[in-house]
Amino acid sequence: MLTLDLTNAPRWHDLAPGVRVQLRPLTTALMVATRSDPEVEAVPDEASDEERAMAFAKALARRAVLAWAGIGDADGNPIDPSPEAIDALLDIWPIFEAFQLTYVSKGLLLEQEKNASAPLPSGNSAGAQDTAKRARKPARTARRG
Repeated sequence: MLTLDLTNAPRWHDLAPGVRVQLRPLTTALMVATRSDPEVEAVPDEASDEERAMAFAKALARRAVLAWAGIGDADGNPIDPSPEAIDALLDIWPIFEAFQLTYVSKGLLLEQEKNASAPLPSGNSAGAQDTAKRARKPARTARRG
């Protein structure tokens, strides 16, 4: 069953021990805006999947992060989120992975579900083609003892 959260309120996500980010809900509007982000669109066609994922994650995080806790500058002073700081945060591998798992992948689960083979209007196998050759003669049945 699909559960709808009608509150659409930002949520806190733990990305590492002592590191939390408050993120907007992962909505259609947010995903569409991220897909048309200039930095995402500028990724070359020959870029690897990893490079595409990084560009998308950073663009999404720049739009989604509202606040954070446990993040500071080189001197240990707390800093506020900024585009540069968000990009630097996602350059840390465990943080990137946690962001992908706790935020991005949950939104993409529904997208993956719709990628399954849907039933055809006239039945779920009406348009399917046979892949096996017909048997030349009927199979023999086992004897009952």
